[in-house]
Amino acid sequence: MTQPKRMLRLLPVAAFLLLAPAQAFAQASSAAPFHLMEGTIDSIHAAMRSGELTCTRLVQAYLDRIAAYDQVGPNLNAVQNVNPHALQEAARLDAALRSSGPVGPLHCIPVLVKDEVDTSFMPTTYGSALFKTFVPPRNATIVDRLMAAGAIILAKANMGEFATAYSGSAFGDCHNAYDPRRSPSGSSCGTAVGVAANFAAAGIGEDTGGSIRGPAAHGSLVGLRPTLPLVSRAGMMPFAPTRDTLGPITRTVRDTAIVLDAIAGYDPEDPVTAWSYGEQPETYTRFLLPDGLAGMRFGIIRVPMARDTDTNAADYKETQAAISQAAADLRAHGAEVIDPIAIPKLADMVAAGGGGGDTFEAEAAINGFLAQFPGAPVHTLREIVDSPLVIPRRREELGRALGRTIDDPAAIKQARVREELRNLIVKVMADNKLDALVHATYDHAPALVPKSTPGTNRVLASITAFPALAVPGGFFSDGLPIGIEFLGRPFTEGTLIRAAYGYEQATRHRHPPATAPALAGEP
Repeated sequence: MTQPKRMLRLLPVAAFLLLAPAQAFAQASSAAPFHLMEGTIDSIHAAMRSGELTCTRLVQAYLDRIAAYDQVGPNLNAVQNVNPHALQEAARLDAALRSSGPVGPLHCIPVLVKDEVDTSFMPTTYGSALFKTFVPPRNATIVDRLMAAGAIILAKANMGEFATAYSGSAFGDCHNAYDPRRSPSGSSCGTAVGVAANFAAAGIGEDTGGSIRGPAAHGSLVGLRPTLPLVSRAGMMPFAPTRDTLGPITRTVRDTAIVLDAIAGYDPEDPVTAWSYGEQPETYTRFLLPDGLAGMRFGIIRVPMARDTDTNAADYKETQAAISQAAADLRAHGAEVIDPIAIPKLADMVAAGGGGGDTFEAEAAINGFLAQFPGAPVHTLREIVDSPLVIPRRREELGRALGRTIDDPAAIKQARVREELRNLIVKVMADNKLDALVHATYDHAPALVPKSTPGTNRVLASITAFPALAVPGGFFSDGLPIGIEFLGRPFTEGTLIRAAYGYEQATRHRHPPATAPALAGEP
């Protein structure tokens, strides 16, 4: 990539960064002592402003937690590769803060990035042993934007191989931070497990069929699947470009809004993002209103969207009780709630629109992506499927995509159903004057490893390409997290942030997992 093109990729963010650093740090004031556990972007910046914390100390503290809990102790297996330059970058940011002030709104915010996203300064494995030592020649746009905002890419996070489930041949299974015997959900499992266990301040995941929101739900986290054209996917290995998107995974709604400010916007290297032009507010943090739920209207989806949901199971009933409590909490803080909201033939349309996971896009998308890298270990989906290094289940799943194209009659029918479903959803929302739909991310509790959790409702946002924001919705009786999801119309991330922030502030459901307590001597 030439230098002029590289600068063009960053222009939408650069303009924002001219004003944001001082503004962000000005807001980050707190008299309370800093605690690394559950630390937020604001609390980190406040501690740096007061002189209580340096970037170097912060990064070292997170590295200490990774060393203590990732491959030993609970063996969470969230991290694939730590950035060997992280401490050097921290020292540079410390010097910059002393001499000229913060570099950007994410100054010294350590971020875990799903290893589906290219980095030129460390390996990018896509979760596969095939690519275990592969270093791409350039960064993904999202990586450049995070770094331009002052963030430190602390590590590349474990993931389901080639963005499916939560196991891969590169580094094995991720383990749920609340119970390592349980599913963390996939495929952005490492990002979510690491953020849940306080291995970093924030994370980036990728969502095709729910791979941000599922891990967020299983980790008592906030996970945003943005409207598909809002965040650039340039430099990310694709699977289904009509569904693939990137977004934040954080511990608070405010942190999600701050990260979204840094990563959203038009990128000429991902032309679909041109649809986002003019759709972004000056900052998503303006939707963080203390009484934001007042006057909002929500519809609760109660109909299971997955064929494997067991409505007689005890954990299904616990999930529905959590949804009922969420409806009551929303009402108690000024919202109007329709419970349940009727959406005709919803489950059937989700299944017919590709909710079963079938894709007709994968072979062309993956082949086109790998063609950029003459030095890559393989260059086609066929070579991936034929490799004995790839876990057998993934070879079988990917093999079903061979020979399929978007011109297949089944693909055309699937696309028609998706458009019908989009129209149906926006009609239901318009007829009922709804700001968002609300549903459980999963209808069941995290499954025992190596199984996948049944009862996923994540695919509704995926196949419509609408935005959805998962937030902590409480805990099952055995201590495992429950996730609740707000789904909106295209480019209504601000509305979802307003709703989720109001709900989060009213309920305060999240607490950190007991498997990774504070270390002696950490801030």
